[in-house]
Amino acid sequence: MNKVRIGIVGLGNMGTGHANYLIEGQVKGAELAAVSDIRPERLKLAQEQWGDNVRTFESPEAMFRSGAIDGVLLCTPHYEHPLQAIDAFSCGLHVLVEKPAGVYTRQVREMNEAAAGSGKVYGIMYNQRTNPLYMKLRGLISSGELGEIRRMNWIITNWYRSQSYYNSGGWRATWAGEGGGVLINQDPHQLDLWQWATGLMPTRIRAFCSFGKHRDIEVENDVTAYAEYENGATGVFVTSTHESPGTNRFEISGNRGKIVIEDDKMTFWRLRQPESEFNRTNTNAFAQPECWKFEIPVSGGGAQHMEITQNWTNAILHGTPLIAPGEEGIKGLTLSNAMLLSTWTDGWVDLPIDENLFYDKLQEQIERSANSKR
Repeated sequence: MNKVRIGIVGLGNMGTGHANYLIEGQVKGAELAAVSDIRPERLKLAQEQWGDNVRTFESPEAMFRSGAIDGVLLCTPHYEHPLQAIDAFSCGLHVLVEKPAGVYTRQVREMNEAAAGSGKVYGIMYNQRTNPLYMKLRGLISSGELGEIRRMNWIITNWYRSQSYYNSGGWRATWAGEGGGVLINQDPHQLDLWQWATGLMPTRIRAFCSFGKHRDIEVENDVTAYAEYENGATGVFVTSTHESPGTNRFEISGNRGKIVIEDDKMTFWRLRQPESEFNRTNTNAFAQPECWKFEIPVSGGGAQHMEITQNWTNAILHGTPLIAPGEEGIKGLTLSNAMLLSTWTDGWVDLPIDENLFYDKLQEQIERSANSKR
């Protein structure tokens, strides 16, 4: 194989965006060979725009079995990702799935198992992993420059959404339609980066989710979560969609200082000696470790969605390691599931979570949902 024939399922905003850069030939070694959408008007528009070079299918199942594609990019609603990916793997196709991997970890675990059994390349569209800021942060932490992590705080409240946004689609902000709110719709990238950049997953989480706060919606749109880690570190994650102006500030404190990412800049307050060493040798009651402040240079670049697609293509053609392996999609989803489950049970949730309990609690929400079609 010298070229990957890609099929796209779902021609909404994301699917169309992916299609356009593939049509323009911006991904070396890949071509858009087919698209699928349940809406006839979307397929008609695709035919008008891209002609006979791109085949159209009324169902993903027909496209998977057509022989027209080698891999599929799934850009459908959250609930459909695992089912469609499992079907694609059974047809011998490589899979790249949009985030989030799914709505609940039990289903995503089944998708991961199908991927492992297929031998195909499985990626997830975690395009923020190509952001130079978070790549640099991951490098600083993994190299030991920050020392052992002690505390993490991420305030990400600049997801402002008005009632008009939520009213724009009957499926929006419903348990049956989306399976959640800010955690699964706006925050999947941050939840992934939280564990990916630091290399840490919590041992337990206590969260407080507010549902429909200042908005007429079913799902969570205001969250404060507290996490504990095996090494004694703690973390706080705060997010909302009703605050204006909002904040996006990620602060990580370690034994060798503190790193803050805010306003697309990275600042490192670096201790001249590790705090633990200073504490052990210091004899002055009010002394503090000497600290140097640096603005960390971060190069431009990071082609985001296109870079993830190029990397996935390279993995298929050349065996290149994936930036965002699909199997890792379950990690960020575990964090959001744990936060919701903690709220629903009004208590601590140990990780790994009780997947069956979460599923049962989610079904209770879906049964009461205004968009209860599932």
